[in-house]
Amino acid sequence: MDFGLTDKTVLVLASGSGLGKAVAGEFLKEGALVVISGRGEEKLAAAAADLEKISGRRPRYLPCDVTRPGDLKRLVAFASEKTGSVDVLVNNAGGPPAGTFESFDDETWVKAFELTLLSCVRATREVLPLMKAKGWGRIINSTSSSVREVLENLILSNTFRLGVVGLTKTLSAEFAPYGILVNAIGPGRFDTERIRQLDRALAERKGLPVEDVSRTALSRIPLGRYGDPAEYGRLAVFLGSEANTYITGQTILADGGMVKAVP
Repeated sequence: MDFGLTDKTVLVLASGSGLGKAVAGEFLKEGALVVISGRGEEKLAAAAADLEKISGRRPRYLPCDVTRPGDLKRLVAFASEKTGSVDVLVNNAGGPPAGTFESFDDETWVKAFELTLLSCVRATREVLPLMKAKGWGRIINSTSSSVREVLENLILSNTFRLGVVGLTKTLSAEFAPYGILVNAIGPGRFDTERIRQLDRALAERKGLPVEDVSRTALSRIPLGRYGDPAEYGRLAVFLGSEANTYITGQTILADGGMVKAVP
């Protein structure tokens, strides 16, 4: 299948590691001009080298803290330098801290809001004029399986990622007349450092070995394994491509069948 991504500009936020990096890699394999971002320049340089090895194409990169509006403005300007536009935006951010309701004060709640929800608003605001001018665009908001079934010990993520889903559905209607499709994707359990971090946090709270927590989580996945981050990337590629012409406003999980909720 031709995804029509050759030389399209794709901006992936928080893509120096984990699922964001995997998403960038899959877009590179399809011939896109990819820009990756993250907080540390050294980490981004290493990620760019890794991605070039697996795809044969080197992404451009610029450090960016997604909680800072000025950083996002500079990033979008940088991403659009070569083609004059950003064709695909993948909104992504590191997850907020694990914990229960009584664990967090107002400051932590505000920071989680800025990281998880407001970053999507701000980045989308920056790319929207470019996409409208072109009459084409794809926005993919990376969330979590918690938007279908809340996750234990993740009150901040459970709360704000649902806001991203509401934003996605609303923007899909507002932006449709301009040829801009907006969707959300949510990972279940993938083999990433974020999942290992969450397992450690839950194990500590419950006083259990981390191996027991991981084993229990794995037993809930019908496919019997954690996801390969590249599988998540391929989902993003389809939704962000010319092959997707009629899917918008949807939230699609990649979770190996783990979530039992019916939308």
